[in-house]
Formats: sequence, structure tokens, C-alpha cells
Amino acid sequence: MIFHKTPLDGARLIELEKRGDDRGFFARFFCEKEFAAEGLETRFVQINNSLSSKKGTLRGLHYQLPPSGEVKIVRAIRGALFDVIVDLRAGSPSFGKWFGAELSAENRMMMYVPRGFGHAFITLTDDTEALYLVSDFYAPDCERGVRYNDPAIGIEWPIEPIEISEKDKSWPDLNAEFHGMELMRGLK
Repeated sequence: MIFHKTPLDGARLIELEKRGDDRGFFARFFCEKEFAAEGLETRFVQINNSLSSKKGTLRGLHYQLPPSGEVKIVRAIRGALFDVIVDLRAGSPSFGKWFGAELSAENRMMMYVPRGFGHAFITLTDDTEALYLVSDFYAPDCERGVRYNDPAIGIEWPIEPIEISEKDKSWPDLNAEFHGMELMRGLK
């Protein structure tokens, strides 16, 4: 795997390092030793799968507060999506900033989302399927979200969303108390 730093402290884009021949290729999706060497999370308790049938489906910005803060590794296994992360850790040098990248079945790029980051994506094709590893179990009491179009964050979505859940539409704009940013200070 090839780990590319992003402008946000602790986040990575991960490129699969393909070993191929005339039959095709082989590549690791995850390697505990390689992740540990990068100082990244190596324990994952869930592998989640989502399918979005329509282009323009937006999911997020989601995260969980401590003690259930989670690391995610996200990859599109069918279709394409624009994956977005936002640093919500108080005191972080990249606090309040966002980063986005296209993840597709063709480019096989993955996004490493550290604890204390909001995560969202919008599908760029119909029938987009995402697979993601998660380091902690879902904890409804710790779940939070930020409105996907909060002007204080200013995410530049590549297309206009056409499908958004009521829950995701109704998350509040960035608010230190509701979003628990102080609880996430120093998370990695």
C-alpha cells in the first residue's frame, strides 16, 4: 500500500499497490504491519457495506464521540463517490477544514478517516457501493453529525445532492457544545 498524506492532520489517501501479470493483479486492502508502520489504527471491529442506487445520493457528515470515536477506511467497490472528511478536533492545526477525493471502483483509492473527523460522501454514479472498515461499534448515544452544507465549513460538492435522508438534512451547523469538539481534542 502507498499512503498519501492529505492536508488534514492524520488523514490519508491509500493507494493499493498492485502486483499483476496477464491474469490480472493482487493487492492488499489492509495490512496490520503497514498500517502500524504509518502510525495508523490496526484494530477494526466491523466491515460495513452501503449501496446507493442513485447518482447524487449524499450520506453524512457523521461521526461518533468518545469513548466510541471511530476510525474508518472507506473504499468504493462499485461506481464512484466523492468522499469528504472534516477535522472536528479542537486544537488541531487542521480544525474545521475539509478534504475530499474521488474514490472509485476503477482507481481503488481508499480514505483513512481518523477519530474526531466527520465523514460524508456523495455518489457520482448510479448503483455506487462502498465498503468500509470501522474501529468501534455503533453507539447511538455517541452519534453526531454536521449539516453537509454548513457555510462555516464550505464543502465544495462536485454535484448537487438529490437524495439526502431527513436525519442528514437536519444535523445542525458546527456548534462546539453539540458536536463535542472539546471531547475530541488530541484524538488520532
